[in-house]
Parts: sequence; structure tokens; C-alpha cells
Amino acid sequence: MIFNSPTRGQLTLEQVIADLSEFVQSCPDSHFKIIVGTDSHHSREEVCYVTAIIVLRAGKGGRFYYSKEREPAKINLKQRIFYETSKSLRVAATVTESLAAAGLDDLNVEIHLDVGEQGKTKEIIREVVGMVTGSGFDAKIKPDSYGASKVADKYTK
Repeated sequence: MIFNSPTRGQLTLEQVIADLSEFVQSCPDSHFKIIVGTDSHHSREEVCYVTAIIVLRAGKGGRFYYSKEREPAKINLKQRIFYETSKSLRVAATVTESLAAAGLDDLNVEIHLDVGEQGKTKEIIREVVGMVTGSGFDAKIKPDSYGASKVADKYTK
């Protein structure tokens, strides 16, 4: 996967994790939150998926990286949401594993889901939240899932 960073340009996932680790280690007394979220935009011919990795330094801002992939539009909304969730889970697992190897296993990774109590996705909230929590991550839904519904969403169009 190739990620884009507004400040660092194009990076591989390994480079993103190295940059993220360096950022966290440069401020040892700060509190950080790592967020992974995926959103998609469906057109007649394709679906554009954007996965974002966000590192927030409490009270001091943060950094983000995003990866964009396009696939044929042959799935329905429910399948798309499950696919978004699985993309986030894969990236979050890699980030968590790499951070642990770098001695940063105390960082909590949240997964932000593009589902909420309003709209068509309300029927699958339990299932996708269960996928995430069953994998050992914290799950956030709208309106608290800004990693998916704001950051990733911005780059889907």
C-alpha cells in the first residue's frame, strides 16, 4: 500500500509506521492516540476506498496519512461497509504489530467506522463493531468516528 501525507509525500506503510514511531518517540511525555479509518465512495463503475492513519498528540495536533484504492463497483452497501472494516483491521493490525516491535506497545489503536445510528448503516453497527472489538481494538461510530467520516471521506471523491 502506498500512503500519502500532506507533509511527507508518498510513503509505504513501513515508512508511515517509521514516521509515526519517530513522531511519538520525539515527545515521550505526551499522550498519543492512533486512529485507523476507512471510507468509500461508490460511483456507477467503481468504488474508491480511502484508508487513513491518524496520530494525534493530545492538545498539540497530529499527522495523518491516507491510501486510496479503486475497485469495480460490484458490491452492495453492506458488503462495502464490511470491506471498509476489514481494510481498517488489516492496517491497524500491521500498525499495532510494528509499534510493539519498536517498543511502543502501550499505544492504543482505535478503529473509526463509517456507520451510525442514522441512515442505512444503522442495521449493521453491531456486526462491524463486533468485528473490531473481537479483534482487540476499540471501535468508534458516527458522530465520533472522524477518522473515517471526516479524514478518509475527504479523499474519496
